[in-house]
Amino acid sequence: MNTPKQFKKLPLTAALSETFGFSPAVATTVVLSLILVFLLMVFWVVQSSPPRTIALTSGPEDSSFHRWAVSYQQALATHGVKLKILTSGGSQDNLRRLQADDITDAHADIGFVPGGLVKERYLGDVVSLGSVAYQPLFIFYRSPVPFSRLSELAGKRIAVGAKGSGVRILALTLLQANGITGAPTTFVNLDAGAAASALLTGKIDAVFLMGDSAPLPILRSLIRDPNVQMFNFTQAEAYTRRFAYLSKMVLTQGVLDFGKNVPAQDVALIGPTVELVARKGLNTALIDLLIEVAKEVHGNSSILQKRGQFPAPLEHEFPLSEDAVRYYKSGKGLLMSTLHSFWLASLANRILVAVVPLVLILIPTIRFLPVAYRLRILLRLYRHYRPLLRLERDSFGPMTPERLEHLLRRLDEIEAAVNQLKVPASFADRLYLLRSHIAFVRQRLKSPPPAAI
Repeated sequence: MNTPKQFKKLPLTAALSETFGFSPAVATTVVLSLILVFLLMVFWVVQSSPPRTIALTSGPEDSSFHRWAVSYQQALATHGVKLKILTSGGSQDNLRRLQADDITDAHADIGFVPGGLVKERYLGDVVSLGSVAYQPLFIFYRSPVPFSRLSELAGKRIAVGAKGSGVRILALTLLQANGITGAPTTFVNLDAGAAASALLTGKIDAVFLMGDSAPLPILRSLIRDPNVQMFNFTQAEAYTRRFAYLSKMVLTQGVLDFGKNVPAQDVALIGPTVELVARKGLNTALIDLLIEVAKEVHGNSSILQKRGQFPAPLEHEFPLSEDAVRYYKSGKGLLMSTLHSFWLASLANRILVAVVPLVLILIPTIRFLPVAYRLRILLRLYRHYRPLLRLERDSFGPMTPERLEHLLRRLDEIEAAVNQLKVPASFADRLYLLRSHIAFVRQRLKSPPPAAI
């Protein structure tokens, strides 16, 4: 006669049953739950991996923003991250791309945006990773005598920058603060190259330029032209107090050319700081890496800043990312400092983030489950002792055949309920002890104590 094959338990299921007294169903449920949690953990670790490619919206080619972007691209490549550089018309285009909801070829994950573009504090889907550099505003003009106030540009033909550039917004804001809002002043919308050529040929009288849209060769050509003067912001301190996003900078005498003493005297400049702005939800590990790269690119001294001055957690219109705040307070994590590999450190960190909370939850849970399960089984057994004790108390006193029959019928009901109990093998002694107590009470009922003489 063939006997059916017995279902083979999983090793972990058998261990749970033998160690904690779980029934096969409970043990299997626990094992399947652990497997599901493990699979979810693996899925999260894989899904939360930093992207291999990100896009940065910079500015026109040869602008300072674009040069920075190339440096970022080279630095990120050493860590295995590909940076796609998207040229733009300037800061306003960068902000528009970062706010775009649709995924297009112009979709950007990070970008450079100077302060002052947003009139009110922005609380949308972009955050700041910190300020990375000063963005000085250069004003060049044609005049035989130097100007000391912007109001002296009234009635002139002024190139305020192309549409989509941050310089246009700042230029119009500063001119309006000086009472220049239109006629007889003429505002000309030209990009940096066309505006510089028009100024050099006398077609316009002044031009506003910033590094996000002005290539370095253009700035040099204007500085070296004897017919063109650079505006010195003698009221720089007042501007920085009136407009909180502006900072004062000093282009010191001779810093551009010691031999020719360019500039011939200290020139006060104003301008916003440039923020490295990212979409909300950018991978945490990638934020750490980007700030590390920003330290490499922007951390050195220059003609306008000291070494180590940038990047800095300066908050203007955009809220600082929580991850950026953590980085500026604590620096890069221990894993990144120890492993010296971005991807390995990121993987180790994600595993820790997934495993540590899981362990903190599972260990108490696994310890509590056997206790709760044992208590549940014991309560099921103890529940039958109350009617058994009550029946035994009722057996004392005069016993008639009718009363004996009634008590035995109640005892049969208790015994039938106990026989239907299903308990793990580890609780068999408790079950058999209950049955022996039932047998003891039955024996007492069938053999009443002898009457007293």
